[in-house]
Amino acid sequence: MDDRRQGYGAAALIFLAGAGLLASPWLCGRVTIPWDAKAHFYPQFVFLAHALHNGQSPFWTPNVFAGSPQLADPQSLIFAPFFLAAAALVAEPSFILEDAITFAMLAMGGLALMAYFRDRGYAASGALIAALAFAFGGSAAWRIQHTGQVMSLAFFPVTLFLLARALDRRSAAYGAAAGIVAAFLVLGRDQVAFLEVLILSAYALFRVVSDERDAASALAPLVAGALCGIAIIAVPLALTLELAAASNRPAIDLDGALKGSLHPGALLTLVSANLFGTDGPLKDYWGPPSAAFGVKDLFLARNMCDIYMGALPLLALVAALAGRARTDREMRFFAGAAVALTLYAIGRFSPAFAVMFHFPGVDLFRRPADATFPLGAVLAILGGYGFHLVVSTRAPPLRALALAVVALFGLAVLVAVSRERLAAAAIPLAESAGLAALAFGVIAAARRLAPRPLALLLVVGATMSFDLAVSNGPNESTALPPAMFDALRPDTRNETIALLREKLAATAAPDRRDRVELAALGFHWPNASLVHGFDHDLGYNPIRLALFEAATGAGDHVALPEQRVFSPLFPAYRSTLADLMGLRFIAVGVPIEEIDKSFKPGDLELVARTADAYIYENKSALPRVLLATCAARADFAQMTKDGVWPEIDYRTTVLLEESPICHNTRAESGAGGGVRLVSYTPTEIVVDVDAPRGGGHVVLNDVYHPAWTATLDGAPVPVLRANVMFRAVATPEGRHELRFVYRPFDALWARVRATLRL
Repeated sequence: MDDRRQGYGAAALIFLAGAGLLASPWLCGRVTIPWDAKAHFYPQFVFLAHALHNGQSPFWTPNVFAGSPQLADPQSLIFAPFFLAAAALVAEPSFILEDAITFAMLAMGGLALMAYFRDRGYAASGALIAALAFAFGGSAAWRIQHTGQVMSLAFFPVTLFLLARALDRRSAAYGAAAGIVAAFLVLGRDQVAFLEVLILSAYALFRVVSDERDAASALAPLVAGALCGIAIIAVPLALTLELAAASNRPAIDLDGALKGSLHPGALLTLVSANLFGTDGPLKDYWGPPSAAFGVKDLFLARNMCDIYMGALPLLALVAALAGRARTDREMRFFAGAAVALTLYAIGRFSPAFAVMFHFPGVDLFRRPADATFPLGAVLAILGGYGFHLVVSTRAPPLRALALAVVALFGLAVLVAVSRERLAAAAIPLAESAGLAALAFGVIAAARRLAPRPLALLLVVGATMSFDLAVSNGPNESTALPPAMFDALRPDTRNETIALLREKLAATAAPDRRDRVELAALGFHWPNASLVHGFDHDLGYNPIRLALFEAATGAGDHVALPEQRVFSPLFPAYRSTLADLMGLRFIAVGVPIEEIDKSFKPGDLELVARTADAYIYENKSALPRVLLATCAARADFAQMTKDGVWPEIDYRTTVLLEESPICHNTRAESGAGGGVRLVSYTPTEIVVDVDAPRGGGHVVLNDVYHPAWTATLDGAPVPVLRANVMFRAVATPEGRHELRFVYRPFDALWARVRATLRL
């Protein structure tokens, strides 16, 4: 065996042992990954599992925002292979399962990074450092609740390993494999994936240009990868771009992006993880973007500004720089990538980002600070490589290294003094100094331990695991008690959830499917409807259909009272649009008048007070499906702007953007005739229609979307936009079966054909 590749089996086992130790607080159920992981991604995971095990399609959900296109949503987990496989196997996913999948993906990335190091002939001890720093350092640790971005990060080292091997061996098979994994990376469809694709593309170009072999020989693996990748991503990516164009955020302007910049001061967390008090109470946090740091116009959570990856990789990288060792050309590429990612991440604090913003695709994303995810991966590679140089080349300049470390800590002290926070920073800096001293000792002893590779690996593994457990261990940003999220468990006994289920069952009718609203109940409540299968008029998702947002004023979130925003068309809970949506029950964490300033006694009935909520009933809520015998013409754009609803009976009249039609005969509503829901699934709704003489329009009070089609007695019929944001189908007199079906692929193919004909 090549001496350079010895010890990798032991290194992989030590990495897995360290990973298991570092992940154990979550895997044993003592804590769980909180915030977005539970509030957004866990409900998506459960919805996906429920749909699959009930034999239904997960491509659309009626449970949030009056209907939402899951297939096109990058955060729905439909194209996340680990979560999709788990959802297919487990009908009721647990918190532990979700957390385990997240850590398993990071471990996969760490092992792939080790494989990349092995192929390059780097020391196994350096590979071990890189793997642990990647999986449990930087944004992977501090922002682990951002499940989608963690997924995108996890596929990066796998793609890099396969791409490097494909170019090393000029292998089309490895190129195809790289393309397949890269497709899963791209399907994250977030800024992390976008930046990683740029890095990988630049790496491939760098290799083609810099390799001594004929550039043409690289064509086969690159073409194989491109073809395999495009075959997988073409349709999902097209659907997502279509959603982006029809969403509330088709693009972000430069000013909006700059508000998500990483302050350069946050780079000091590379020296001390808790320098700013990131893992303590929020009131004690003094780093950027807090007012205590002198920054007020950055919109980042505190954990987004922490990128600590361990003292050992940082000191190894500094040692390599101080020693001016001859570096591998690929590492020079990654050094350049680190600089570019840093300039991107700090956004407004460098003129470079204003130039980068004009690169195609950058304006789709709102937070330059998301670049800290791939930056962490690149710094892990450079830190591991730095330790390889320490072990395999001349002895590191320990005096220069010590001076550099003292200078870094001195800078941190100066910043703390300048912000009058030295007392708050003293203990974190002392802890970090101790960890840095430990890392310094490992570097000093590394060459003496090199002849005993297992001993060196054990020292490195123990040092890194201890450091990351102390510095990046469970905290308020990454780990909270599972009991806090009990309302999200499918088998919860939460009083509010139980009462809403009971009330919805009691008001169910052949034409009814009543909606609820969950507002001001806490961060994790808005998407609880995805878990429990009832329909919420709002939800939690940064991406919403623009039509729905314009009509309702719906924001990303309704965790706090002030986040419940009304619109001209939906000015209050007692309103026409609330009735049309069938908003029957409203569960709010404060008395309703604190949210709805126009609320008057008698508008709604208070039906219960639980430990979590005040629950109100709107008895004027209309059925989900109606049969209108009159159609009146309306200007929906003007209505959305001024909020004026015509004074009509919406049980018998529908507003359309076409010529009015009115018949004198009235249809009966309710169970005795008119219309009734025969079946209702996420992507198919069957309505039994008994239309009176002259016919009318069946109105389905679900959000309008062009991918929803309809057939009447098996024949296609157009779906009209009705009452500003709902669906309607013209129906002749007599008895009919009306079937609504969500067909996103048909709509996409129609647009492709239309484009090709241009």
